[in-house]
Amino acid sequence: MSVHTHTPSSRGDTTQAPPRRWLALTVLCVSLLIVTLDNTVLNVALPTLVTSLHAGPNDLQWVVDAYSLVLGGLLLVAGSLADRVGRKRAFCAGLVVFAGGSAWAAFSGSVNTLIAARCLMGIGGALILPATLSIITVMFPDNDERQKAIGFWSATSGLGIALGPIIGGALLEHFWWGSVFLINLPIAAVGLVCALPLVPDSKNPDARRPDLLGGVLSIAGLGGILWAVIEAPSHGWGSAAVLGIGGGGIVVLAAFIGWELWTSHPMLRLEFFRKRAFASAVACVAPTAFGLFGALFVLTQLLQSDLGYTPLQAGVRLLPTAGAIAVCAPLTTLLVRRIGVKGTVTLGLLCVAGGLFQISLASVSSDYTDILPGMILLGVGAGLVLPSATGSVMGALPKEHTGVGSATNGTFLQVGGALGVAVIGSLLSTRFSDRMTTGLAPYHLPPSVHGAVTDSIGGAESAAAHLGGRQAGMLMELARKSFVSGMHIGFVTGAAVLAVAAVIAAITLPGGRAAQRRDK
Repeated sequence: MSVHTHTPSSRGDTTQAPPRRWLALTVLCVSLLIVTLDNTVLNVALPTLVTSLHAGPNDLQWVVDAYSLVLGGLLLVAGSLADRVGRKRAFCAGLVVFAGGSAWAAFSGSVNTLIAARCLMGIGGALILPATLSIITVMFPDNDERQKAIGFWSATSGLGIALGPIIGGALLEHFWWGSVFLINLPIAAVGLVCALPLVPDSKNPDARRPDLLGGVLSIAGLGGILWAVIEAPSHGWGSAAVLGIGGGGIVVLAAFIGWELWTSHPMLRLEFFRKRAFASAVACVAPTAFGLFGALFVLTQLLQSDLGYTPLQAGVRLLPTAGAIAVCAPLTTLLVRRIGVKGTVTLGLLCVAGGLFQISLASVSSDYTDILPGMILLGVGAGLVLPSATGSVMGALPKEHTGVGSATNGTFLQVGGALGVAVIGSLLSTRFSDRMTTGLAPYHLPPSVHGAVTDSIGGAESAAAHLGGRQAGMLMELARKSFVSGMHIGFVTGAAVLAVAAVIAAITLPGGRAAQRRDK
C-alpha cells in the first residue's frame, strides 16, 4: 500500500511501496527511451535522406540539431512548468505532443517539413525529460536508492542515444525512412496508459511562473550560434553572414544571462551554480554529449558510405558503444563510493577523449575492427560520466527545485550534443569540400556535378553510381580519403575538448561523497 506524504515543498503521492516505486520507475524510463532515442535514431537514415529528400550536408545537420536545439532550449521552461502544474501532468502532456510530432515527421515530404516536425518533437521531449528525473528524485527519498534509480535512468538515457542507430537500421531494412519515427507512437501510448495509475504526481506549490522570455532568448541565441557553425562550410567561416549571425547569437545569449539575473522568476537559477557539486558536474555533461553525439553522427555515415554497410549492419556495429553504456552506467554507484564523483567523472571524460582520438587514427584502408576500441571507449566514458554527474547535480539541490535542476542537466546534455554535431560535422564538411575541390580541379566537372560531389560523401556516392567504371572508382577513392581526413580533424578537435574538460573536472569537482555534502 502506498504511503502518502505532504510536505511544504512537494505535494502529492511521492512515497510509494518499494515494488510500486520500481514499477513506476520502469514506466518513466521506457517512456524516456523515445526522447533520447530520437537524438540518434535518424542517423542511419541520413544517407537515405540525401536521395529521398535531396538533403545536403547542412540539411542533415539541421534535421539532427533542430530536435536537440528546441529540446535543450525549452527544458528549463518545461522544468519550471512541471514544478508548477504537476510533474505527472507535464510528463503525460509531453507524451501526447511527442507522439503527434513523430507522426508528422514520419510523413514529411520535404526537408523543411521534417525539420519543423522535429522541432515539435523537441517540445514534447522537453516536457517529458525533466519530469521523469524530478519525479524519480522525489519518489526515492533515500540517497542510496535514489542514486541507484538515477543510475537506471541514466543508463536508459545513454542506452537510448546509443541504440538509436541500431533500431533505425533495423526499421530501414524493412520499411521506409519514416518508420524510424512511427516506432515512437506505441511506446508513447503504452507509457501514457501505464503512467496514469502508476506514476505519482508531485509539484512545488511555491514554484514561480515559467520564464517564457528566457526560453525564447536561449533558443534564439543558441540557434544563431548553431546556424553559424553549421552554415560556415557553405558560406565561409569568415563571411559576413556567419560572423554576423554567430555574433548576434552570442549577444542574445549575453542578454539571456542578463535577463536571468534581473527577472524575479528566472528559468536558469544562476545561484545554483555557486554549489561546486552542481556547477562542475553539470558542466561535465555537455562535453560528454559533445563527443558522443558528434561521434555517432559521423560514424553512421562512415560505416555506410565508406565501409559499405547497410543501415542495419551499420546500426548493429554500433552495439559495442550501446553495450558499454548499459554495462557501465549501473556500476557507477559502486565506483563513486570507491573513488568519488571527481575520479569517476574525470576517468569517464578521459575515456571519451581516448575513444575519439583512437577513431581519428583510421585511414582509408582501415576496417571496422580498427575503430572498435574507440567505439567501446566512447560507451564506457559516457556510461561513467552521465549517471555520476547527474547524481551529483540532483543531490546538490533541495527537492522543491528538482524540476529545474533536472532540466538544467538535460539542457547541458542537449546543447552539448547539438554543438558536437554542429562543430564536428562542420569541420568534417569543410575539410571534405576542400580536399574534393582540390582533387577534382584537373577534371573541370560541370558546376551541378561539382557541387553535388563536393558537398558530401553521399553526393559523391550518387554521382559515382551514374558514372560507373573507372571514373566511379577514382571518384569514390577521392571521396573516402576526403571523408576520413575530415573525420580526423573533427575527432581530434573533439578529443581535445574532452581532454580539457577532464582537467577541469579533476580540479573543480568535489573529491567524494563527503566533499559533496560539505559543498552543499
